[in-house]
Amino acid sequence: MDLSLDAASPTPPFEQVRAQIIARIDDGSLVVGTRLPPVRALATQLDLAANTVARAYKELEEAGYVETRGRAGTFVKGVDAASARAAGAARVYVDTVRRLGVSTEDAVELVRAALRDR
Repeated sequence: MDLSLDAASPTPPFEQVRAQIIARIDDGSLVVGTRLPPVRALATQLDLAANTVARAYKELEEAGYVETRGRAGTFVKGVDAASARAAGAARVYVDTVRRLGVSTEDAVELVRAALRDR
């Protein structure tokens, strides 16, 4: 998998990996059923710690983009359109509140308040 990292970016490496994989899933270059490289292999390729790639994979799994099948590996999972759009909106929100310096707790409370108001 052809990923690249920007060492000068304020975005953490795990987040850069996660975002690039999501972009490839969204644009169709990574299709459902595609096996992602093993954590250690991708970490070596990107010159990262294995834990960094593992965190990206974990977050991708929690968001429903991939699934881990034990020793068989990590595979791209089908994501319905509504979930994909909601995940994209959530990423934009997170980027915005981070730029504004809003704490995680306050950002989550803002979402809860917005959901209550609807």
